[in-house]
Amino acid sequence: MIVATLVLILPRVATSLYAWKRTYGATTIPSQRVAIVFGAGLTRSGEATPILKDRVETAAKLYFAGKAEKLLMSGDNRFMEYNEPEAMRRYALGLGVPHEDIVLDYAGRRTYDTCFRAKTIFGVTKAILVTQNFHLPRALFLCNVLGVDGTGVAADNFTYRKRSLFYWNLRELPATVTAFADIVARPLPVLGNPEFIFPENAQ
Repeated sequence: MIVATLVLILPRVATSLYAWKRTYGATTIPSQRVAIVFGAGLTRSGEATPILKDRVETAAKLYFAGKAEKLLMSGDNRFMEYNEPEAMRRYALGLGVPHEDIVLDYAGRRTYDTCFRAKTIFGVTKAILVTQNFHLPRALFLCNVLGVDGTGVAADNFTYRKRSLFYWNLRELPATVTAFADIVARPLPVLGNPEFIFPENAQ
């Protein structure tokens, strides 16, 4: 029981410590050319959930503050009726972000996939990662290990119920263990042809 508990908790502690110096406020974070926005589910009607809207709103604020030139919105679209990136795009457009500065990654099914594809498919080597505090440590760990020099900004525009926060933090325990396993095994996500955000990144 003790060993199992340590296996669950220690990776989470390690990633939290790793992320501590890489996490900034929206006004203090150094500018990067790209901000990566991680998917977070859709409502039954296909719209962005409140947690996903929070991430998109934070990314939009970074864009309008000149902290990022492009927003890479990565989410799940493995089914025709389930399209996270498109829902994110629609919400960002409603906030005034120009369509030409929104880039969609339709195969960001997991945090690992988003980070892997950001480097391999979109040519991103440095980025601001936008997600909630409970998710930032795992996202920062994965992206940095996979070759994306990432710093993070927490999406904190909304107030969430304590029960929801407890669940999300609890969920991060096994998810972080899986992240460490992925770094060792390096499974290949859905790939495809390169779609470099900036032409000069093409080799």
